[in-house]
Amino acid sequence: MFESLTLSNLPRKQCGIVQAPTSTRPIIWRVEERGTRAVVKDFSRNRFLFRNTAGRFLVWRESRAYRLLEGVKGVPRLYRVIDGLALVLEEIRGENMGGPKEGKNIPATFYDALRDLVERIHGKGLAHCDLKKATNTLIGEDGEPYVIDWGASISEREFRFPILRLIYRRFVLDDHAAIVKLKLRFIPHAVTPKERLLYQNRSAMERLVRKIRDRLREIFQRIM
Repeated sequence: MFESLTLSNLPRKQCGIVQAPTSTRPIIWRVEERGTRAVVKDFSRNRFLFRNTAGRFLVWRESRAYRLLEGVKGVPRLYRVIDGLALVLEEIRGENMGGPKEGKNIPATFYDALRDLVERIHGKGLAHCDLKKATNTLIGEDGEPYVIDWGASISEREFRFPILRLIYRRFVLDDHAAIVKLKLRFIPHAVTPKERLLYQNRSAMERLVRKIRDRLREIFQRIM
């Protein structure tokens, strides 16, 4: 699927731009082939140094995550990687959770399904690590949850040594805390005391990683 796509013909074959590029963010194209639509996360339009260092690394990490999660309903399908610089991914039609406003009627069953999805993901040995960004959770047209953007994910295998294992487990808890954060925004009356406690005890490690990530992004924006 989408074997005809190349980095050079993407601008001609695309049928829309989902996200414009910045110095440290890829352009995201929408493409269609034989009635199937996909999105392409393309780092080849970034500056030379960034695309060939961080860009290639992020594509490698994210593609690995999608391959580990292949077949998990609620995770987009990876169609292919183009020249180590672009990911061709199944397009999930729906709305991300950053779009709806407080008070929107999202049933409690959606959050139950999201929790089940996150547990299936963890069962594959992967933690997302960026679910607190509401735009990474989608409400599909079928009403089911979908989780996207796996560039920040970590695998249990990478953190298999005793001290690192504790860090991995903390990120697993942070994924669940992200679900509580969404519930607090949309259906706060349905949040249990146990969930509130989990959310209040959010990880200092998770906040530190976010700060490091944001700082690295600032540095890349200045030098590239």
